[in-house]
This record gives sequence, structure tokens and C-alpha cells, in this order.
Amino acid sequence: MTTPTSRHADRGSPVPGPTLAALDLGTNNCRLLVARARDQEFEVVDSFSRIVRLGEGVARSGRLTERAMARTLAALRVCARIIARNRVERTRCVATEACRRALNGVEFLARVRRSTGLELEILPNDQEGRLALLGCLPLVDPAAEHVLLIDIGGGSTELLWMHRQSTGGAVLRCAVSLPVGVVSLTEAFTGEPGEATFEDMVRHVQGLLVPIEAAYRIRPALSGARVQMLGTSGTVTTLAAFHLNLPRYDRRRIDGLVVDATAIDAVSRRLRVMSNHERATHRCIGPGRADLVVAGCAILEAALRSWPVPALRVADRGLREGMLHSLMGRSLEQALARPEAADDRIVLGSHVA
Repeated sequence: MTTPTSRHADRGSPVPGPTLAALDLGTNNCRLLVARARDQEFEVVDSFSRIVRLGEGVARSGRLTERAMARTLAALRVCARIIARNRVERTRCVATEACRRALNGVEFLARVRRSTGLELEILPNDQEGRLALLGCLPLVDPAAEHVLLIDIGGGSTELLWMHRQSTGGAVLRCAVSLPVGVVSLTEAFTGEPGEATFEDMVRHVQGLLVPIEAAYRIRPALSGARVQMLGTSGTVTTLAAFHLNLPRYDRRRIDGLVVDATAIDAVSRRLRVMSNHERATHRCIGPGRADLVVAGCAILEAALRSWPVPALRVADRGLREGMLHSLMGRSLEQALARPEAADDRIVLGSHVA
């Protein structure tokens, strides 16, 4: 049976479809993908990404600041122009943790609509995680019995546990959201932490993972099984680029890369001994992530201590790709179903770069 896949590719398809757009407004980033549907696949034709730090200060004040909203509006106006330029036919625009948490989040999205014409929905946590997993399914190892996905955001972190069944399908055993991300964790501690502060960060996140482990008993289920961990976030892709010593970020080298746990620890240690200035001048980090990447390392370290795995597969894909699939009428439930139950599902375990 031929099954659909998602891809960033330049190979054509004989059946052109509608042009789609997926916009993800997060706590730290504003990201857009524009893609053309072709048969059961899509081909990315345009994209945009800008660090806006919309959620800056929200953890303390509970409100979006005027400066953060102004930065974000400027980025969203660019997105609106890109969408218009590509004559997009179907669009899904979502806002995540910053607007979920901020008292003036709904008010800000009304302002966005008036200023740009973009209609953004506030995406619930559970839908965010499921869409991210949907977008990452092509990177699932065909031999993996269990898959853990960690999506480290600016204001929250999504954790999902998928168990592959002997029938050929898979079941989602756990999908939870932690109320901590790189922005909120950095603001709670310090922007340039030493080793002691880093350990405090890790222990703080581990404390949030304790009730999840108690409720779902993930660690015993993973014991002796073939387990894959997937990471999707700016933290994970930055760690991968830093690990490869790339002169500049290259998605083709990063998406699908497998990094063993010892290498992750080594890269994290190298990043932690650098100053914010040194991280800011590194081409694979930059000023927008310089003070946040250590907090991302702490979140990832907490997950690896709770559920030790030999390696992490890096995904430079996730929520936006999942949104594009949803615009094409697909769902995670279809994708995880038994093969004979759905012809329109995403391939589990293919890798299309």
C-alpha cells in the first residue's frame, strides 16, 4: 500500500494541489511554512522564522508586554505578505503557550486580526503535542517498540509516549504538557547560569516529571524494549548543529540526525561553559537563543535522567508539518491506526528528507 509522507523537497509530483500555510506563534518564535499539496505529499515552497519573544515576562506578570507585542506584530505582518504572495488557499494559524497563559492573550490576537488580517486560534496543549508528533512520524524508527517525543518550547514542553503494537499500528499512551519552557525557565533562574544553577534547573524539571512517571509508569515499560527518543525544538536542533561544528545551520544535515546520549552531554557541557556573548556570536546559536539554550539543555537533561535512552533523533520538523497534514484532512488517529484501517495515514518509520 502506498502511504503519504511529508517532505521538504524539490522533487515534483504529477498532481498539483492547493497551496497551504501553517503559522505557529510560540512563546519565543514566529514560524511559517507555505507548502503545495501534491497527491499524498506536500512540498514546502516558502518559509519564515523570527525570534519575537512574545512570552517575555509573562511568567512573572501574567501579561504580554507592549514591546513583545510590537515585535510580534512586525513579524506577523511579514507572514501575512508571504501568505498573500503565494496565493495560499488554506491556512491554519495557531498561538501557543504565551497566549494561553497571558491575561491579555485573546485581546492581542484580536489586535493581530485587525492589523494583519490573520486569524489565530489559541491551540490547546494536548492538540499541540499531537500535531507535533504527527509532523514527526516519518522519523520514527521502524524497529522501535516505544517512541518518546519531547518538544521543548518557550513556555511549555510537550511529552508524548507512543507504543507500537504487534498488529502494525500504534497507540498513544501518554500526552502531557509541562508548564515550563526555555523562556520561563531562564526567567525563573538566570540568563547565564553556572553549574550549580544548571543542576537546580534540572532538578526543578525533574520534579515536574515525577507525577507523570507515577501516573503512566513509563520507565518500567521501556526497560528491555527498543526505545527511540525524538526531539523537536530550537534547543535540540541547535545542540545538533553545535555537535557537528557546522559553520552555519543546515537543515539537511540536522533533520533526522541521531546523536548518542554521551555526545548530548558533552555538547551541553561545552555550551554551559560559554558566556552569553560567546554563544551569541556562534553562527549556529546567535543572540536570539544565547541566553535560552542552557535552559533547553536542562529540560532535555531532566528527561534523559528520567527515561535514559542511548540516543536522540533530531527533528527539524513538528508542529507546522502536523498542521499542514491537518489541512490535508489527516489526523494523528488515522496515522496511528492499523494499516488496513486507513489509506490516508502518514508513514510510521519512513525518512523523507
